[in-house]
Amino acid sequence: MQRQEFRNTILQHLHPETIRRLQLRSIELKLEQDVESPGKSIRNVVFVEEGIGSMTSVFKDGFEVEIGMFGYESAIGVSALMGTKQSLNRVFMQLAGHGYSSALATAMEEFRRHGDFHDLALRYVQAQLTQATQSTACNVHHNHEQRLARWILICSDRAQKDILKLSQEFLAGMLGSARPTVTITARKLKSLGLITYSRGIIRILNREGLEKQACECYRLVKSHLDNFAEFDTGFTS
Repeated sequence: MQRQEFRNTILQHLHPETIRRLQLRSIELKLEQDVESPGKSIRNVVFVEEGIGSMTSVFKDGFEVEIGMFGYESAIGVSALMGTKQSLNRVFMQLAGHGYSSALATAMEEFRRHGDFHDLALRYVQAQLTQATQSTACNVHHNHEQRLARWILICSDRAQKDILKLSQEFLAGMLGSARPTVTITARKLKSLGLITYSRGIIRILNREGLEKQACECYRLVKSHLDNFAEFDTGFTS
């Protein structure tokens, strides 16, 4: 069977026959589109090819804080394969893109075959758990400059771009900080010659310097997300 080309890390490592059984549908992922909502049933597994999604914890007063990020490595909704009936969090697109969708029942049937999709899904969940727990620890332990540098770098890695369109209000929500704090922090990174930030556009000028400014959490999360799919039984040719 001829191998289809994908950007998504999980789809890249699946056997063509597995891809066929997943019955993928091409979908557009619009800016601020909700892919999952708190208390709503998960109906599809979404494989992002391009764009960035955020998972946030939503509080009763409307406050949101980011606990996870999704890019070309992701399978949004994969928790439903392990028995989750409804989403606990909000997942939405912070940068528009496109991807593929597999109906949950179809993906579940493939998952229960205990083949390559099963193994990759579990490894991906482990990588996401690492990201979420490290993000929580980071928000408590590291300063605002380190956290903003980490977040910009992770966004850039997932989008595969050095120019990102992100408002101060959005950044504040994702970092769990007040807008004035984000403004001061961004100015600090700008004064160091690491980024420019104007009218909601962040441009990375010095990636090496930004990585030095970021906390250790960036390298740990990046390593897990970059390498979770590299295992002996993957389809690699």
